[in-house]
Amino acid sequence: MIKIDHISLRSDQEGCCLGAVSVQTVPKGTEGAISIEGTVARLCASIFLASVGFLMAEINVTECIICVIASQIANVGESVNGASLQEKEGFKWLNNDVANIINISLGSSLAVLMQQQVLRSRTS
Repeated sequence: MIKIDHISLRSDQEGCCLGAVSVQTVPKGTEGAISIEGTVARLCASIFLASVGFLMAEINVTECIICVIASQIANVGESVNGASLQEKEGFKWLNNDVANIINISLGSSLAVLMQQQVLRSRTS
């Protein structure tokens, strides 16, 4: 498993951009760690759940794609959140339950925003 150990944002004349990122190998179960197996499992789960929604005629193909993309972005966000905040002093309230609420909120908000963009582009 790998863990994104440090992420910093820097600002320059061109705006804000991602700065230094360090990656290290860590033991299983480390907050914010990312494994290939976990990433593939999350991707398969999101594809499966979006496919169920499609097969039940609740969403169309475009919405399936939006669901998968939004869930993957939210999962990366959860890992970054875990790596950068969960083990820090002053963030003891940020346990796995709170991190999951943030992850679900981020994913669903992204899906709604992406769907709105798709609808806008179709009406333009």
